[in-house]
Amino acid sequence: MSDDLTHITVALGDLEEDELIEAVEQSLSSGADPLAVVEACRAGMEVVGKRFSEEEYFVSELICSAELFQSVMEKVTPLLSASDDEGPKTKVVIGTVKDDIHDIGKDIVIAMLRCSGYEVYDLGINVPPEEFVNKVKETDAKIVGMSGLLTIAFSSMEETIKALKDAGLSVKTMIGGGMTNDMVCEKVGADGWGRDAMEAVNLVKTFSEVS
Repeated sequence: MSDDLTHITVALGDLEEDELIEAVEQSLSSGADPLAVVEACRAGMEVVGKRFSEEEYFVSELICSAELFQSVMEKVTPLLSASDDEGPKTKVVIGTVKDDIHDIGKDIVIAMLRCSGYEVYDLGINVPPEEFVNKVKETDAKIVGMSGLLTIAFSSMEETIKALKDAGLSVKTMIGGGMTNDMVCEKVGADGWGRDAMEAVNLVKTFSEVS
């Protein structure tokens, strides 16, 4: 990772807005891949999460980090490298499932998918199964991503996957969130899970190739 990208990670982890924006602008003006900038931000968000778990940061710091991340995305999004003439884009529907309102991880995944050229529909938070079903019908998306940080979200993931199947929709499903793992993936009936944003992007790429 270049010095500028490292500075992005450190500045976001330290919640230093001016230093973060300066490092982002320097990276982009130097020709850095927007996806690399987003990845540096993801690493910074991991620092924030670690400090939160160690009670060095609190909810206010989490909110601040999310706002800083969105500020970076306002600068990165117009520079996405994928062009509109590369053919049809894989469509992905993503949301934080019912009974969960955490969205930082979801937003990072969405940003990285868009940087990678995928067409992503963000359903937001606390999304019931029927909203996933309706959006897939509306967009003809072939991949559905479900995010959830709380263990209570697991039953909502299972209900959503069942609703998609009951509706006769042929989609690949993936889950993610701090408490998810292989066992949860198998239990809820998902086709895959990602431990971080990069794994989520790789999952979508694999699912796209299969379809």
